[in-house]
Amino acid sequence: MAASPAERIPERYSRRTVEVRDAHAELLADFRAGMLEPPRSLPPKYFYDARGSALFDTICDTPEYYPTRLEASLLERNAEAIITAAGASTLVELGSGTSRKTEYLLAPLERAAGEQAHYVANDVCPEILDEAGARLVERFPQLSIRALAGDYIAALEALTDDQAESGHGEARLFTFLGSSLGNFEDAEAIALLQAIRRTMGPDDHLLLGLDRVKPVDVMEAAYDDSAGVTAAFNLNLLSVLNRELGADFDERGFVHRAPFNHGGSRIEMHLVAQAPQQVRVDTFDTTLELTAGEVIRTEISRKFDATMIDRLLAGSGLLRDREWLAGDGWYSLLMLRPDPEA
Repeated sequence: MAASPAERIPERYSRRTVEVRDAHAELLADFRAGMLEPPRSLPPKYFYDARGSALFDTICDTPEYYPTRLEASLLERNAEAIITAAGASTLVELGSGTSRKTEYLLAPLERAAGEQAHYVANDVCPEILDEAGARLVERFPQLSIRALAGDYIAALEALTDDQAESGHGEARLFTFLGSSLGNFEDAEAIALLQAIRRTMGPDDHLLLGLDRVKPVDVMEAAYDDSAGVTAAFNLNLLSVLNRELGADFDERGFVHRAPFNHGGSRIEMHLVAQAPQQVRVDTFDTTLELTAGEVIRTEISRKFDATMIDRLLAGSGLLRDREWLAGDGWYSLLMLRPDPEA
């Protein structure tokens, strides 16, 4: 029998499942909560089937999609300073994905810590963790990698348990990149930051990537590129629903829209029905009645200004240590430390 990808990776890589997920049950619950009645919405995690993941990789390479390039350039230019400021030998990444941008940080981490350099990667997809792990152990010969397969909270709970059992107190640098915090409303974002803070020791730091408010045309173009890749990515969600729920959404009857909502300071990705539609959903033994112009909201991507950042930090138990900015303040990397009084 052929070895699995994880079994073929050197011993410096290990993977642990920290959360057993029933993805289909989650989809059923989210569809029931968000789609049976207007206003209709679904969380963005359902974008990422095999085709959706490939489309997102293409989005990141479009001329209009600036967030990935700005964050990568910040990491590349400032990686040495970030690792030095953190004083850490362990890097913990929430939502690590392919870990491509993280390589900028791992290089100076390995130089500084040598064989004591550790990387803890967290993602919901075991296959992505294994693929990244295989690449990273080859590139970084002294780095040990531990993968935690599960959501953010499950990974943080596992880290808290590990710390309590081991008694180790070495400094760690947590990272939450890609402006992923922008996918959450205020209360959810603050709750996640608080959960990270509870996991951190007194000498730990958090590196947080945040997309900033900028000209509206720039922001809207990033989510509605001229080649139509983001539109295909958004519309692919309907194929996921058709396949997983026995629905009969017609992609041709919807268009992609991604307007900037000034009041919420966020891009909202929508699928807009072009005409009245009846959509059969066999799993629920129901038919959805959509009116012309009705919207299905599929993602929010909040864009932060200084006031919004201060509001998040005020409730997080974290203090601003330093900040790195890209361009004209279009993107931020914030280094945060625990508030000893929180």
